Amino acid sequence: MGETANHGPPPQPQVPPSPLALSRGPTWVPAEQLPQLEFCIHSNPSLPQAFLLAFQHYIVMLGTTVLIANLLVPRMGGTHGDKARVIQTLLLMSGVNTLLQTLFGSRLPTVMGASFAYMLPVFSIINGINDENNASEHQRFTKTMRTIQGSLIVCSFINIILGFSRVWGGLTRLFSPIVIVPVVSLVGLGLYARGFVLLGNCVEIGLPMLILLVVSQQYLKHVHLRTKFIFERFALLFCIGIVWAFAAILTAAGAYNNVKSQTKDSCRIDRASLISDAPWIKIPYPFQWGTPVFEASHVFGMMGAALVTSAESTGTFFAAARLAGATPPPANVLTRSIGLQGIGMLLEGFFGSLVGTTASVENVGLLGLTRIGSRRVVQISTAFMIFFSIFGKFGAFFASIPLPIFAAIYCILLGIVAAVGITFLQFANNNSMRNIYVLGVSLFLGISISQYFVSKSTPTGGGPTRTGAGWFNDIFNTIFSSAPTVAMIVGTLLDNTLDARRTSEDRGLPWWERFQYKHGDNRTEEFYSFPLLIREYIPTRFH
Repeated sequence: MGETANHGPPPQPQVPPSPLALSRGPTWVPAEQLPQLEFCIHSNPSLPQAFLLAFQHYIVMLGTTVLIANLLVPRMGGTHGDKARVIQTLLLMSGVNTLLQTLFGSRLPTVMGASFAYMLPVFSIINGINDENNASEHQRFTKTMRTIQGSLIVCSFINIILGFSRVWGGLTRLFSPIVIVPVVSLVGLGLYARGFVLLGNCVEIGLPMLILLVVSQQYLKHVHLRTKFIFERFALLFCIGIVWAFAAILTAAGAYNNVKSQTKDSCRIDRASLISDAPWIKIPYPFQWGTPVFEASHVFGMMGAALVTSAESTGTFFAAARLAGATPPPANVLTRSIGLQGIGMLLEGFFGSLVGTTASVENVGLLGLTRIGSRRVVQISTAFMIFFSIFGKFGAFFASIPLPIFAAIYCILLGIVAAVGITFLQFANNNSMRNIYVLGVSLFLGISISQYFVSKSTPTGGGPTRTGAGWFNDIFNTIFSSAPTVAMIVGTLLDNTLDARRTSEDRGLPWWERFQYKHGDNRTEEFYSFPLLIREYIPTRFH
């Protein structure tokens, strides 16, 4: 099987352009698949390349995992050793849930990583337990972890019910390309705080990483035919190694001995003592922090995060399908993937994860950066997640990469995902004033409303919604702090109420509807159906 994205059945016959399309003047022909992908969802690079690409996926998802642990664990009263154990648990859950999703869920090459949507309800739990009498900081930490466990266990049934009852699938059938554009675009743009904002905490490390990655991955690949293969696929690893070594030299030379504490935390490679405090071998196990604690106020507060992760994962799945050469995921695939995400959250509650997981946006951006959308590569990356979740010292070594390095990477990867959302515009009428209205309002309100709620949020879990019911505050503040969730709500309402039937062709529904049902397009079954696992994963399929 050659290096091309067009594997499987031949493309659907081209529909003759309508008079409306001809009146628009010359334009690019809409492309259902990206022709420049080198490997699509079910084609695979050679085994050595697959392992290197999978390791890149592990490195990319590690940044968000470490960032969430750094933000939450100290506020909970945890030590550096507790932080290392939390990171190990997050890695294990990411590996298990990624494997479940790629085998039985969405079947797309998406990594399931730690989600920022849970930050606000976790802050509320931390604040509530801080007001109690605790004998020690360690007791406060374990009580907080047990309360998070109980909340995750109960809230997991939100996604399980939404998914396996097919309610979520019914909702996604209301989507059109006009709705998907702002949702997918804001899945990337909504995370702008993880980009240059985080990079700016240590410019002398983050900026060289950003420049080096752009130059090597986009320009040096044209120097020679062989360099194109190396730099286009593996430039990320080379750049991280070079800038990480530079950061180690600065740390050893004492460049950060007399600087602000924030600069030390961002620039030094030994900022968190993870390597020294991490255990050599530690297997995360169920209820490792103790018996879960169930408190109604905290359980209800976390329900908003469960709904947000469903919305954000849906947008990420559409981006992943586009960058993997697959058709848009139909409703039955989305509904089972959200249901399985709920089962994953249930496992996270059993094992004592710090937050729940969602489809990793940055890893989807990596598909576009390398032009390799292979599902097999992402499945191999779960081996790295599980391995480093058990052998703590090795995992802590890579977790010591300064966060501004990850921020520089996210500046590119999140931008790619945002741009993928814009590509769905080709399937609708871009000259329709009605479409322009829906798109503009959805995009602007998605960014503006979420930014208002984020700016008014406090580290103690407060937000702009301040009623007498704390659980309602957490649900409302969490939902409207998510840009893609707000865009999904606004876009779906407007798109299905403003001249919806009369403008179905302008909305792109003649192209879109055949991908919303299981048997609507012959490629959908090929991309998303359950495989005969033994036949699909025998070694002869590697090439």
